[in-house]
Amino acid sequence: MEGVPLLPIELIERAKKLNTTLLADVMGCTGSMDYRIKPVNSGMEFVGTAMTVSLRPGDNLFLHQAIYSSKRGHVLVVDGKGHTNNAYLGELMASSAQVIGVEGIVIDGLVRDKKALEELKFPIYSKGFNPNGPFKDGPGKINEVISCGGIRVAPGDLVVADDDGVVVVPVNKIDEVLRMASEKLSYEKKRLEAIAQYSHQEHPDPMSLAPKWLESKMKQYQD
Repeated sequence: MEGVPLLPIELIERAKKLNTTLLADVMGCTGSMDYRIKPVNSGMEFVGTAMTVSLRPGDNLFLHQAIYSSKRGHVLVVDGKGHTNNAYLGELMASSAQVIGVEGIVIDGLVRDKKALEELKFPIYSKGFNPNGPFKDGPGKINEVISCGGIRVAPGDLVVADDDGVVVVPVNKIDEVLRMASEKLSYEKKRLEAIAQYSHQEHPDPMSLAPKWLESKMKQYQD
């Protein structure tokens, strides 16, 4: 099992200035995990380098190994196969991951200790909660290409999460995606400024707020 090199700090800092909606938009409205994978509490945002884990349904042996093999800056992305009869982690594992420096954990499956996880303020995204604990027998895999929430995730990919969900940017597209997302952020700021000034106009025209692409898109539907 080889370690996953962390993405350059420069890329991480650029990504922190953006959000999941911008990234998904510039990737053609793709890259977002299943909407059912949600943070255990609001405000649990993170940006980091993907360290992937594949688990046998209901078994967390290899998640334990991944936590104690990770480094500060990693995000654990876990294919739990959508299993709903057992939780994959709780307060103890989350606390360990937090002090090690893991940026967050994303699990296609369930967790437990809801109240404790909320109070811990450590970013965990899952499909919900179940008191049943997991088995610890394996097998599993670490740092191989997996599917999590319907999205392909490879070790080293960029993972960004906020209240809207989780987006994965393939490692070979990170620089381009961040550049386009930054440009879109500037565009949206200008749009918001125009919207804020609208009510101060003497004779406001609603179409002045329309995005530039709207007219061309609508032509095909006009007589």
